[in-house]
This record gives sequence, structure tokens and C-alpha cells, in this order.
Amino acid sequence: MEVYNHFGPGLLESLYEKALILELQMRDIRVESQVPVQVTYKGNIISNDYRLDLLVDDLIILELKSVTELAPVHYKQLRTYLKLTNKPLGWLINFNENDFTHGMIKVPNRYFRP
Repeated sequence: MEVYNHFGPGLLESLYEKALILELQMRDIRVESQVPVQVTYKGNIISNDYRLDLLVDDLIILELKSVTELAPVHYKQLRTYLKLTNKPLGWLINFNENDFTHGMIKVPNRYFRP
């Protein structure tokens, strides 16, 4: 909320990402950005090309967007990242909303295995 309240909607995703990283770090919350996702097929690594926007406390994936409207593919992308990384929770965050509460969607990992 702090980052959105400061800038409002309409900027590039990369700017929101940098500001959110700073905000979390100022609150002593551990955050990693552009974390590689290892994709395996039948035990073989086939790709490290995908990246998580932000990983908070090694538990929560934040998938950031700055788009006019979230599309079904955005949810699918986050759900796939959750499945590949076995993280319990993700948030799909669209900074390009007039009402930011509509731009924050909690996405639990239905495949999570502790």
C-alpha cells in the first residue's frame, strides 16, 4: 500500500518493484528480486530462464503487474511458479488500479507440500 500511495497508478512495473524492495528492506523484511526458477522434467533441469519478481522471507511470491486489467494468464503464471517452487502463497499485485485493494489478489498454492 505504501508504494502505491506514494506513486499511484500508471508507472512501469520495474519502478514499483524497486520501490517495494526498498520498502520491505526498510521494514527489515527479507526480500529477493528476480529469483531464478528451476524447471525440471522427469528429474532433468531443462530451464532456469523464468524469474520470480519478488520472494519474501523465502515463503511468499509477489508477482507484480502494471496493466490495465489482469488476464487469466497472470493467475496461471503465478500458480505455475507456486507449483514449481513449492512455496505456500503468492500475491498477484497490479499497481495500475484506481482502487489498489482491487489490485491485490491472494493466491494459495493448492499443491504445497511442507
